[in-house]
Amino acid sequence: MDLIDKKKQLDEEGYCIIPDVLDAASVANLRDKLWAAADASEKRGLRTRNIGIDPNEHNVRVFNLIDLDPAFIGIAQHKLAMDIVTHLLGPDFLLSNLTANIALPGAKSMKIHSDQGIVVPEPWFYPWSINIIWCLDDIYEANGATRFIPGSQKYKWSHELPDDASDRTIAFTAKAGSVIAMDGRTWHTSGANVTADKQRALLFGYYSSAFIRPQQNWNAALSEATLKNLDPQMQEMLGLGAVANTKLGRVLVS
Repeated sequence: MDLIDKKKQLDEEGYCIIPDVLDAASVANLRDKLWAAADASEKRGLRTRNIGIDPNEHNVRVFNLIDLDPAFIGIAQHKLAMDIVTHLLGPDFLLSNLTANIALPGAKSMKIHSDQGIVVPEPWFYPWSINIIWCLDDIYEANGATRFIPGSQKYKWSHELPDDASDRTIAFTAKAGSVIAMDGRTWHTSGANVTADKQRALLFGYYSSAFIRPQQNWNAALSEATLKNLDPQMQEMLGLGAVANTKLGRVLVS
């Protein structure tokens, strides 16, 4: 797939949509595994609803997916994801988090925010994080597709966010199997699912420059069995080695 135009759009507009990355069978398999992971998370005592992020219980949030099923490790390392992330952040990055959000009918929007703004103090001059969003359902405005402000990755300070920011958001539209790449500085929110019977399941791979501490403490979060089966690329991407920021250090002293 030629991604030159998609990468240009990501640079200029803060997002791009890449269709047909996963086939229907792969999407269905991941959706089943996601619901199984949600059940497993609940059994571990990690709640998936009413956790203080969303306005009501109709959003299902699943965290630490890497430890719940090896299929999500494959998603985190997907070749296309690595290509897009490397384009925006450069070669020295970490997987900060891998989560899911399933918007059930009746789900409401969370507060508008910038993911990079959560982990790095302002001002935000450079793209230091990115979301790779995997669509496990067709997404559109009515079923709660992620809403965003086009071009808002250019805001350097929080005070640049307009007072009517929520009214300026538009919903992504994409088919199941698509990938949405979104600059971590782009201001966005979850959409409201106003349908009677349609769910909206998304996987969020959140990557950040290696000097930023990951949202998930992988050393504490991953089981011994999971750690044992990680390949070298995944170990490095999770920051599990004894030495950190070596690439950045070489740049600074050169």
